[in-house]
Amino acid sequence: MTNAWLVLVVGDDRRQHVGNDGYDDNPRYRYSWDSTVPNHARVAVGHVIALWDGKVLIGVSVIHDIATGTEEKTIYFCPECERAGFKRRRRMAPAYRCYQCEALFDTPGQKTKPVTTYRSHHGQSWIDGRGLLTGDELRNLCDSPSSQLSMRPMRWEKLQDALLERTGEELLPDTEDDEWVPLPAGHKVSKVRVRKGQSAFRDRLLDKQGHQCAMTGPAPAAALEAAHLYSYAESGEHHDYGGLLLRRDIHRLFDLGQIAVDPATGLIYVAPSLRAYPVYEQLHGRPLTVQLRPEHRVWLEAHWLSMRASE
Repeated sequence: MTNAWLVLVVGDDRRQHVGNDGYDDNPRYRYSWDSTVPNHARVAVGHVIALWDGKVLIGVSVIHDIATGTEEKTIYFCPECERAGFKRRRRMAPAYRCYQCEALFDTPGQKTKPVTTYRSHHGQSWIDGRGLLTGDELRNLCDSPSSQLSMRPMRWEKLQDALLERTGEELLPDTEDDEWVPLPAGHKVSKVRVRKGQSAFRDRLLDKQGHQCAMTGPAPAAALEAAHLYSYAESGEHHDYGGLLLRRDIHRLFDLGQIAVDPATGLIYVAPSLRAYPVYEQLHGRPLTVQLRPEHRVWLEAHWLSMRASE
């Protein structure tokens, strides 16, 4: 199962496929769909959502909530073949053409059916990417580039690489020398990386962040580890999306979900079970000691949401 999605946002003035009345979308904050849409049940909290208008990227975020419900949906269909595959003819009459049976008509048939509705909320981590990638570039980042679905599985690491190439901002080094260790099952966000010698990744973080733990402050280099930030997908795949230097004990507790960053405040959260220890209790409610990039915030929020879901 994927952990990122390319989703299509099309206003009513640009809709060609008119088998339904469309959805109430606001790309900056929410995206709506229902159980008639392929892949409708695969999208989950913590997944990355990349929104486009069919021509260019609009923006990228991480889903922090999905509201579900039920309603009666009006479905429109060709009166000849009774299929929903027809388009509006903007400058010709009759008004509609069925691309299944080629029938022309002015008034489609209609019926109602019960559906499950979904609405993502993703405003907290929104990254405006309008126009940074073209439609062709986005299609090529999908698992199936030729797909015509409105919700298409894609890979966040490919999208991130494309954005970094376009903006010229380098967040991560090559990881082809890394050795990835399978993690035990469970719903939490964590990754273990085995380093061979002095990795280029850790060296670069030391150059950028200095001898400083992102949560506790100055520390000897020997006590600092390159902690990777990522989303733990249901498939169990782990991807390298960003990193911060953390003291070894903090890194371990972060992997266990006992220390995190509250996305609502940007402050460090320490689980109640740790607050009996003064060295950790004093971190609760404090800001990080380093500046975060937007990509860091996306995956710190994904870590937070997964930690909450496992409680």
